[in-house]
Amino acid sequence: MTTVDNEATTTAAVRLPATAWPLENAVFSAAMVAQRLPWVGALTGDGVTRLLRAHPYRRTGSDQPVRVRTPFGTFLTPSAGAGDAEDLLVRAEEAGALGPASGLTAGGRRYGLSPHATAAREPAVSAAELAVPVAEEVDGVIAARRGDGTLEWHDWYGGMLRLSRRVVLGPAAAEDTLFSEVLTATTTATGTRTHESRTAALRRRLALYPAGQDGGSEDGLPGVAHLLALVSEAAAGTSLQALALLAVGAAATPEEAVAEALRRFPPVAAAVYPVRASFTWRDLAVESGTEILFAPGLLRDPEGPDHADAAAGPSGLCEARSRCAATRFAARVAEEIVRAVAAAARPVVVSPQLGADRLPSVLDPRTLLVALLPLEDRPGLQASYGSPAQAGAARLDRHAERLAACAGHNGWNADESGERFRMVLLGHAERCAQAAADVRRAAQRLAD
Repeated sequence: MTTVDNEATTTAAVRLPATAWPLENAVFSAAMVAQRLPWVGALTGDGVTRLLRAHPYRRTGSDQPVRVRTPFGTFLTPSAGAGDAEDLLVRAEEAGALGPASGLTAGGRRYGLSPHATAAREPAVSAAELAVPVAEEVDGVIAARRGDGTLEWHDWYGGMLRLSRRVVLGPAAAEDTLFSEVLTATTTATGTRTHESRTAALRRRLALYPAGQDGGSEDGLPGVAHLLALVSEAAAGTSLQALALLAVGAAATPEEAVAEALRRFPPVAAAVYPVRASFTWRDLAVESGTEILFAPGLLRDPEGPDHADAAAGPSGLCEARSRCAATRFAARVAEEIVRAVAAAARPVVVSPQLGADRLPSVLDPRTLLVALLPLEDRPGLQASYGSPAQAGAARLDRHAERLAACAGHNGWNADESGERFRMVLLGHAERCAQAAADVRRAAQRLAD
């Protein structure tokens, strides 16, 4: 028997996690890989979750966390659902057993996450005062839309980062695009040798603004950086996804739309937590050196509430599993953005083709094409957007052809690295072709 001592648990007999059987490894790995694609038939959206719940590690006979081997590593993976997963990680946090978490992309690449800051950080604009600055910034983004009413991602993203700096640090920081760049570089470097130097650069930048003066200290900086990172993510990504859900009738209010976007498309879709010190969860011994995988998209209950309460627990914005004050404020900012846009225009999803009963498992906000139409219902207005959309589809087709032609060059045949680059190019070409088809269908819908 294995025994583990810590402050919360007396010395007692505990057991080690079971190891998944090969078939179970294959099922879980297939579900992870399926998350890379928005539409995969039975493995789309809730189908992925139902697949896992229909095969809950039967051979191991356990609803406890199980060691699963995947193409991206071996992880301790909670199998009973998101509630137990969060409880396991909260226990690990309380025991001080976790190292810095890293995000895990659908392709298996790890990336830095903004470290959770336990100290509360008050933003420059309170939640009760958000409406005015949000409406002003949203008006600027709407004014920059293209002639066909669609939003350019670059304009939306830049405007939402400007808003984030304004509400977190104050109006003086609104135009400081370098601040956001330094913050992104610092977050990306989390856990690497360059993190210390990048943190120093962020501290120097923060000291320029009155609202960030306490960020010059070791205690102040993490709270400011974490709050701005989460607000930026929610403002630029989550709010646009929420607008799409509102537009297709998958949510009825801005609050529901944001909560549903966070539930279906969590920004931190999967995170890996390294265990630095052994601890006990219930009667399970979790040893140092273990890596815990938390993937909200795979663990959420498809039969659960249609709309999660973003204030009730972790939302996929923060890597911490315990309650995070910055998370709720970030969600409030996203709600105000959706409310302000809906009050000024009527959002229409041009691409990809969505419906309240047909939502993908992945919805990258950078690929969303949303048109903001006038609130008044003018006959023939939607049809006028069909021609520009058809032209956009043609441009995507041409881009796909150029990528495929580049991939077909015999210069990639020299070595294994060249072959990998060829496959990457072909993958991009396929996605462009698929996007062109989606835009063309949306244009036909507008024309009809």
